[in-house]
Amino acid sequence: MLYIKGDFSPNDSLAIAIVGSRHCSNYGSEQASRFAHLLASSGFTIVSGMATGIDSAAHSGALSAKGRTIAVQGCGLANIFPPENKQLFEKIFKNGACISELPMEYEPLPENFPPRNRIIAGLSLATIVVEAMPRSGALITAQTAMENSREVMAIPGRIDSPLSKGPHKLIKEGAKLVESVEDVIEALEFLQIDFAQHVRQTSQQAIEKTQMQLFDMSKLNLTETEKKIFECLSSEAIHIEQIISQTELSAGKVNAALISMRLKGIVKQMPGNYFAKR
Repeated sequence: MLYIKGDFSPNDSLAIAIVGSRHCSNYGSEQASRFAHLLASSGFTIVSGMATGIDSAAHSGALSAKGRTIAVQGCGLANIFPPENKQLFEKIFKNGACISELPMEYEPLPENFPPRNRIIAGLSLATIVVEAMPRSGALITAQTAMENSREVMAIPGRIDSPLSKGPHKLIKEGAKLVESVEDVIEALEFLQIDFAQHVRQTSQQAIEKTQMQLFDMSKLNLTETEKKIFECLSSEAIHIEQIISQTELSAGKVNAALISMRLKGIVKQMPGNYFAKR
C-alpha cells in the first residue's frame, strides 16, 4: 500500500529518477539540479528520495523549472526526513507528490531505505546516478532498475574523487554515460518517435534558456581588475591562488575585487577559497 500526499498526473508515467550521495560535491549538486531542471522543462517528472545532497538538488531543479517531482520517503509521511527539508517537502506535494509505503507515523529507520530505493526505480523509466560510493542506496536503486529492464545512466565525475566510484562502476558495467539531456533522450529509444521529437525540441529550448547570459555586463560597471578576474573564471571553481597567478594581480586587489563581484552577484564562493562564475 502506498500513502500519498499530493497528486499523481498522467505525465508521471514519464518519470526519471535522479539519485546520488547525501554528501555530494558542489559539482554533483549542480549537475543533479541542471539535469532535473532541463528534464522537467522537457516534460519529464523527476523522482528522488528527498535526502540531503543529490536528491534535494534534483527535486529543487525540477521545481525551479516549474515541473513535476515525486519524493519517495523511507518513513511515514508524518515524519519529514531529514527535518531540514520541511519546506522542500511542502513545495513537492504542491507540485507533484510525496509518497511512502509506510504508515504515517513510521520512523525513518535504516532498514526502510533499501525498499524506498526500489520504489524509486520502479516508478521511473530510467535512473540517473550522479555521485555515489560503490556501496550506497543510489547503487541499490540502479541495480533494481537494471533487474527490471529499466535504463540506467551515470554522470561521470573526477577520477580522483571517491564519489565518482559509484557512477564509474556503473558505466563499466554497461550504464549509459550521459553528459547532456540529449544523451538521456537518446538512451530512451523505446519512446514513440513523435514524443521523442517533442522532447528534443523542448529540451533544446530549455538548454538555450539556461545558457543565456544571466547578466548584462555593460550595466555592471566592472572595474578593469574585475574584468580581468572575471575572464579567468568559469563554472568550474578555482582557488584564489590560481586567480592571483593567472591575473598577475596582488592578493589584496584580487580579494577586494572578489568581494565586490560577489556583491554584484556574478561570482560565487565555495569552501576553501574557491570561486566560480554564477
